[in-house]
Amino acid sequence: MSHDVEAPAGVPGSVVVVGGGVAGFAVVRELRRRGFAGGISLVDPQGVPYDRPPLSKEFLTGDADAHRLLLAPPTWFAEHGVELVEDEAVRVVPGGVHPDGGPAPHRVETASGRVLEADAVVLATGGRPRALDVAGADHPDLITLRTRSDAEALRDRLTFGAEVAVVGGGFTGAEVAAAARRSLAAVTLVTGTDAPARAAVGPALAARLHRMHAEHGVAVEVGRAAWIEHRDADGGAALPAAHRLHLHDGRTVDADVVVLAGGTVPDTALAEDAGLEVADGVLTDAMGRTAVPGILAVGDAARARESAWAPSRHWEPALRSGAAAAAALLGEQADAPGAPWFWSDRYDAHVEAVGDMTVPAGGRIVDREVRGVVVASFALAADGTLRGAASIDDPMTVKAARRIIDRGIVVDPAALADPAVPVKSLARG
Repeated sequence: MSHDVEAPAGVPGSVVVVGGGVAGFAVVRELRRRGFAGGISLVDPQGVPYDRPPLSKEFLTGDADAHRLLLAPPTWFAEHGVELVEDEAVRVVPGGVHPDGGPAPHRVETASGRVLEADAVVLATGGRPRALDVAGADHPDLITLRTRSDAEALRDRLTFGAEVAVVGGGFTGAEVAAAARRSLAAVTLVTGTDAPARAAVGPALAARLHRMHAEHGVAVEVGRAAWIEHRDADGGAALPAAHRLHLHDGRTVDADVVVLAGGTVPDTALAEDAGLEVADGVLTDAMGRTAVPGILAVGDAARARESAWAPSRHWEPALRSGAAAAAALLGEQADAPGAPWFWSDRYDAHVEAVGDMTVPAGGRIVDREVRGVVVASFALAADGTLRGAASIDDPMTVKAARRIIDRGIVVDPAALADPAVPVKSLARG
């Protein structure tokens, strides 16, 4: 099917999307769903877009293969006239003014030397692993988890009895530790705090989640790495394992496999080189538009200048931002995003959260207990409106809480705390 057609006024005739995660794919899919008939190229060295969240969960445990990760079958792209460019974008050059007085196209240059020109460019470059700034952290044998290749390399090393150290107790680190234990590896989790999920789910649920590590045989070391020693380096020949982590207080952790899971930061290198404004992400409006006409940014790489919510770098917000950018390119409106939502799985527990679980001034946290165990937590603003909710193994509560948050309903704290009161009943206002 040809997509070389004249675009309506104000609509680009061609679009290049840089990045094949969920946000980049959402742009492409939504453009075609809304009837965009122009040319689309999607640039990513990984080829066919695939889902990233399973890399630290089902893919590591072998419950999902590479095919199940795909966001769409390869045939979908040919059928919808989307060119897949399996290459790395190394430079984005904003267009200027053409000699005839019209706008000059933007350019995307790739590692192989190819140059793609388009009326619009969408940066969906995602996040990159946060660097661990200690001596020895740049050793090539240490693993960070960003791509399918990274996950494949780690999965091959998660064997019975393998000594695995995971540095970082956030959601990705916790998921990797759980997957490694399922592979019967001996796992040590090094984390800077005894409640790393506190800001995401509240103190009570964070403490419960953290206890799960010890309950499943994971050794937890609360502390920070000072430097990492390696057996293959000068002076390290006597080490009992391939690597030794030295913590600030003198404790050490020996491991044959070390996973650095210290979180991610927005990958803004292309945007910065192109002269775009960056501050904890490429700065955009609510629809993903940057200050440069025809260049947008979506997903984990972007940050809206004006938003009721702090950046939520998770799967669903990335999906929604990609769809919103597609609408913006066509001069159309997108659905209101609502409160940001995310999920995570570790061991046998399913975690969900929506909104913002940090307590605003004058606000409070309300916990809901069942038989003495906190199953859900709610963050209330000073005026009684719900700002955030989180649960373990109770997704319906979070779903109902999202409706309450989006509608700005004032709720009774006692009702939130009472497990006999369905949260969905409070969504009626």
